[in-house]
Amino acid sequence: MTLNIRKLCVGAESLEDLQHWQTRRLAQTGGTLWHRTRTWPRRYTEILDGGGSLYWIIKGAMACRQPIVGFESEAHEDPDERPYCRIMLGPELIPTDPWPHRPFQGWRYLPATEAPPDLAEGAQGDGLPPALAAELRALGAW
Repeated sequence: MTLNIRKLCVGAESLEDLQHWQTRRLAQTGGTLWHRTRTWPRRYTEILDGGGSLYWIIKGAMACRQPIVGFESEAHEDPDERPYCRIMLGPELIPTDPWPHRPFQGWRYLPATEAPPDLAEGAQGDGLPPALAAELRALGAW
């Protein structure tokens, strides 16, 4: 079974905003994307072996996923501290059906059975903004 990670995308207003930010980051880093976190996932082998993804939560809705391609250590500024973990990401952002999600700190595991389905290529989620679609789904109205 595939194991994923979910993470709040702080600072991004939309999926397009995240895409724009990552395009700039790819140019700066020579084609490598990662997300730095303080804690190393204990179940990282399950994530890699199952082809897991990082599900980004934007403005209260799980909006897209990004394939996880590996994990790396990154030295901490303070040599007495544990190293950071870099979650290495593939360059593609895959839109998902917008599902509502409450805020939390850090990241959380996300089993495949609890992950939203990908949107069909070219689909726009019925033309509704992702936050509105997520709210309607939470209320059972959609």
